[in-house]
Amino acid sequence: MSKTIIQSVVKAIAILKCFENEKELGITEISRKTVLNKSTTFNMVTTLQLHGFLEQDADTLKYRLGMELYRIGMTVHVDLRKIVFPYLDELVSAFKETVNFVLRDGADVVYMDKVESPHSMRISTGAGTRLPLYATAVGKAILSGLSAEEVSAILRGVSFAGYTNNTISNETDLVQYIKQAKEQGYAEDIEELEPGLICVAAPIFNFKGKAYAAISISGPTSRMNASVRAEMGRALVTVTQEISDKIGYKR
Repeated sequence: MSKTIIQSVVKAIAILKCFENEKELGITEISRKTVLNKSTTFNMVTTLQLHGFLEQDADTLKYRLGMELYRIGMTVHVDLRKIVFPYLDELVSAFKETVNFVLRDGADVVYMDKVESPHSMRISTGAGTRLPLYATAVGKAILSGLSAEEVSAILRGVSFAGYTNNTISNETDLVQYIKQAKEQGYAEDIEELEPGLICVAAPIFNFKGKAYAAISISGPTSRMNASVRAEMGRALVTVTQEISDKIGYKR
């Protein structure tokens, strides 16, 4: 039996895929990337916006992926979250610091789940929080599990904002750090996102051998010395390798 292809659906999918490596795009940019005329692009984008799959920035008037995709994504990844959660508990029990699970979304990471530290002084990041790959340990861990070509494509057009004096501020330095993280198996964020905050993270690989998620341990500088971070890094690598194996990663 022949399959019927609905062209309007194909066009909508093409528009959504434009944002895979782009945070925001205008109608002209989307039109150029999809090779659709501007009128069709505008109508499709408006429809996707109406249903929450795209949202428009009030200042730039450009579009970005909407929270409806995040909501559906949460459902799609429910099985992965079930696999991951016991490991989050295990890491918190071992290190008494907050543990986060994230997924990559374009040039950002989205925080999906966490288990809080029992300490009164702890780091809190809510589910759904979106942060840039380059300024986070989880983001740099994911980048370390991708090819140089993939990293270059993801970073194309990224504007490096200086969250602190320690934030990596250009692609050259980031690529150099990614090589180091790849060699040791985990990445660190030493007060790059927020003063007083240190994170250690390792990537999770899918069955295609590409990093697309990560787990991190976060804590204040007073408790995260070099020795502790190294121990956390080794533990994270062990955990993320086990998770990757369970979801079909072949070494």
